[in-house]
Amino acid sequence: MNHCELEEVTQHINDKISMIKRLLELRAVAKDPEKRGTLLKIEQEVSAINELLDRFERYVGQQRDLLKHLKDLEEFFQQDEQDVHHLKNNTPLHMPRKGQQTAQQEGQVAVQSRQTDAPPAPQDQAPPRKSQRNQIKEMEFITVPEFDSIPTYMKGRITYDQLNAAVQSINTAITAKYKILHQPIKTLNNASRMLQQRFKDQETKDTKGQFFIVEQDIREFTQMKVDKRFGSMLNMLRHCQHLKEVRGGGLARFILL
Repeated sequence: MNHCELEEVTQHINDKISMIKRLLELRAVAKDPEKRGTLLKIEQEVSAINELLDRFERYVGQQRDLLKHLKDLEEFFQQDEQDVHHLKNNTPLHMPRKGQQTAQQEGQVAVQSRQTDAPPAPQDQAPPRKSQRNQIKEMEFITVPEFDSIPTYMKGRITYDQLNAAVQSINTAITAKYKILHQPIKTLNNASRMLQQRFKDQETKDTKGQFFIVEQDIREFTQMKVDKRFGSMLNMLRHCQHLKEVRGGGLARFILL
């Protein structure tokens, strides 16, 4: 046994001796009736302190569990925050308009249902469709899966956002063109009347009832350059079956699907 260990044992023995002496002194004091009441009060205070310490210990344990739970929530929130930042930084500029697509599909289902289940209505009772005559169809934006399905040789350096910017330009030209076509000729000025007549002259039996544009419409109604790169984007849109090309009379017509 070294010197340090001997001192620790000596100190422990001295502490025990001091405690025994205090107990003997308290035992002697307890026999005194006058001092016994004071000792009982001290005992009550010590018991109350012990109970309070027990409550504090339980409260500390609850707070420790709550702190652990809050740390877990903080990790979840940090992960959600990272996901939100990722979505914010990677959201496409042009989102597909699913509501219009769903409405179009519902219309097709309704037409099929009428064709299969409903009896043929008399021709003199067919309801007119005046409310749909002036509706202008627009091209749906390209989705990411559609863009990924385009062959690499066809895409070249054209990005997803650039292709959808072309879709936006086509929709702008379509809207401008058919607004003029749907207006009464009396409400048009000379320039618009000439445009309306040109639009009508460009129509053929293949474009009847369809919405289409030509390259000249893109030049007149948008800032898009009609060049070789724009032609590549038209090929990509044809690949995604968003439009088709019909040629005739030396003119290429791009019909929306």
